[in-house]
Amino acid sequence: MELTAEELIQYNGTDPSKPIYVAVKGRVFDVSNGKSFYGPGGPYAMFAGKDASRALAKMTKNEEDITADLQGLSDKEIGVLTDWENN
Repeated sequence: MELTAEELIQYNGTDPSKPIYVAVKGRVFDVSNGKSFYGPGGPYAMFAGKDASRALAKMTKNEEDITADLQGLSDKEIGVLTDWENN
């Protein structure tokens, strides 16, 4: 499934009638089963409804890193992101 950023943000956990999605390298994952983590107030709520590729690669929750932009990431960070994507 592919969603634009504008479509993806609608699945950020604030509407209980919709699933919670997080994207990694443009690939959308349904993380609704982890609502306590990705839903409002959860420790990873900032990733919900967004492509969190850069933040996951860098293992950070910094708002400026919650983006699909992979430019400048190290080989190690790309490896971390690949692990996220495959698990």
